[in-house]
Amino acid sequence: MIRLVQWFRTVTKTAFSKKYLLLTNVAISVSLSGVGDIIEQHYEIYNGELAAWDRQRTRFMSISGMTVGMFCHSWYNFMDRRFPGRTIGLVLKKVLIDQTVASPIVIFLFFATLAVLKRSSWEETRREVREKFIRLYTAEWIVWPPAQIVNFYFLPTKYRVLYDNTISLGYDVYTSYVINDECTANSEPNDVPTVTSHTRS
Repeated sequence: MIRLVQWFRTVTKTAFSKKYLLLTNVAISVSLSGVGDIIEQHYEIYNGELAAWDRQRTRFMSISGMTVGMFCHSWYNFMDRRFPGRTIGLVLKKVLIDQTVASPIVIFLFFATLAVLKRSSWEETRREVREKFIRLYTAEWIVWPPAQIVNFYFLPTKYRVLYDNTISLGYDVYTSYVINDECTANSEPNDVPTVTSHTRS
């Protein structure tokens, strides 16, 4: 047992070291984005809203988690270099910048990644962003400011993406359900509903 604990500490220390932090953050983002979608899909299957697990949907969500995770890794490093310190005023300033700058970028990056994966046309992508951006961005203001206060005040930079993805796991399940339900309701009989979710990282 002691050896197992020592091994875990060694692995954790290595994974969150400066040398491997980007790979660790991307791996976390890919994994938890996929897990969030799997949880939501199985909930839909349980409710009879989905016939079977859509593996392609989960794969797309995981890849979108990779691109957003890479951005968030760089973003948190930039924010902590540009605004060092943990005073309440500074933390609130970082939260405001995060919500007004990073949040829209993350949402657009998410849509752009899925558009490339699904080979959507420019018009399809524009329509999806127009229909869903405001709803997602509004939800961001409800969920993320209190979460980011904790993130910026208590946690060191190397753990920010891990914490971010932990919060996102529950948030993504909810968002995936909302968007899938909305698209299904608005689709034509012969249309295949567009299913997406959103993650901060």
